[in-house]
Amino acid sequence: MTDDASVAGEPDTRALDDLLDDIYSGQERVTQAEIYRRAVATELPPDLLARIDALPEGEYAVDEASELLGGSVA
Repeated sequence: MTDDASVAGEPDTRALDDLLDDIYSGQERVTQAEIYRRAVATELPPDLLARIDALPEGEYAVDEASELLGGSVA
């Protein structure tokens, strides 16, 4: 067994982590809409876009967004 999520059949979240790092650079909280817009512009995979689209509207700190989306950014 391994802890590598992509090996376990889960999507690789490096692209999500990179997106969140970029979005939250110099920002404390970001809206769901802004995260989604940036994810579309970055051309994230459809499964990750669906996760972001499913977030309730509102503002999120990086740790909240990462936890809800399954990323590893803290």
